[in-house]
Amino acid sequence: MSELKKVSLSHANKTISGTVVLTGSKSESNRALIIQALSKGSVSVANLSEAADTVTMGEALAIASEASSNNDRAKIDIGPAGTAMRFLTSFLSLSNGSFELTGSARMQERPIKLLVDALLSIGAKIGYAKQEGYPPLHIEGPLEQTQNAVSIAGDISSQYISSLLLLAPALPQGLNLQIEGELTSKPYVSMTLDMLREAGIEYQWNQQKISIPAQSFGEATLYIEPDWSAASYWYAIVALAQEASLFLPGLKKSSLQGDIAIANIMTHFGVHTTFGEDGIALQKGAPTSKPVFLDLKECPDLAQTIIVIAAALKIPTTLTGLETLKIKETDRIAALQNEIGKFGCKLHENSGTYTLDTTAYFVPEELVIDTYEDHRMAMAFAPLALHFPLVSINDPAVVNKSYPDFWQHLQDQQFNLV
Repeated sequence: MSELKKVSLSHANKTISGTVVLTGSKSESNRALIIQALSKGSVSVANLSEAADTVTMGEALAIASEASSNNDRAKIDIGPAGTAMRFLTSFLSLSNGSFELTGSARMQERPIKLLVDALLSIGAKIGYAKQEGYPPLHIEGPLEQTQNAVSIAGDISSQYISSLLLLAPALPQGLNLQIEGELTSKPYVSMTLDMLREAGIEYQWNQQKISIPAQSFGEATLYIEPDWSAASYWYAIVALAQEASLFLPGLKKSSLQGDIAIANIMTHFGVHTTFGEDGIALQKGAPTSKPVFLDLKECPDLAQTIIVIAAALKIPTTLTGLETLKIKETDRIAALQNEIGKFGCKLHENSGTYTLDTTAYFVPEELVIDTYEDHRMAMAFAPLALHFPLVSINDPAVVNKSYPDFWQHLQDQQFNLV
């Protein structure tokens, strides 16, 4: 798929069955790699994700390690990997050496000032290479900690908070982090803290304040669970199939991942989940006949998948908690509005509330989807091949960012790809 500009999909019998083995969670993997690097060898990682973002993170940490050993200069280009940009900004601040941290053209349009300001307030030495508030960054390490208290807004990006928390135990004075306002994507902050605890780190979380004293990491192996974000596309496939029964091994009810919310959300769209010792079984049923109201504040990465399914099934849906979508890989709100408009649907916004309008829905002969350099756009719309005669996805290689086996897994489930 890496050389194709477009892939066209169809499915002859609209029936899905069998088993799909998903890669490890990108979110868990990226956190685990930072923890492993900070632990100086005491923490190991198992079932690491094969996602391009995780590969990028590993390569960046290797470059940083070599530069730190020589107290040298290094340029690290993370491309479109947003998590890597946020996590490495903090990590490199504590590393020996001088670093230029940069990324793709879109990455250089994604704000990072809140995180940089927080790091500057505790003694980091970071400057902007181009536009203030945006990558590329010049980072001189290691920081000389000037204080152990920092405040940061909770409603912009949970990755800023996770970036600081991952760094906290390795800081000479530890860190007391005050979250200002409402916390967006809280499960991702919980994931970070839970993984730190697995690596022997103690913390306290009281209301809006998280305190992590300076301490050493313990001996631990972090096992990466399969990716619930990747699972969400299979929920969509089950919802849009005529008949479907699917097993996804390794996923568990006690997951650290916030996107496990898809299991409950998809009951509205006719997908039932049975949790077992070895994974989950998905079974297609009847979707709701009632309007659906969803707050995705804690799982915004599910928004594209849910909106596409709801539009295809013509289920009246109202959503909140989508504030962060405009600063992702693309402006995901605008991208969704453009693409569902290609089969007559609209997504209206009113003061942070989004309402799906399917009154002008129609079935196109061929639905051609633009992906905006966003992996989730490709994977959210691909399941429509079970619903429309032919669906074409431009720039299919974008899925490599989080789920490189996606197209092969579709072929394994009898999707026809040309």
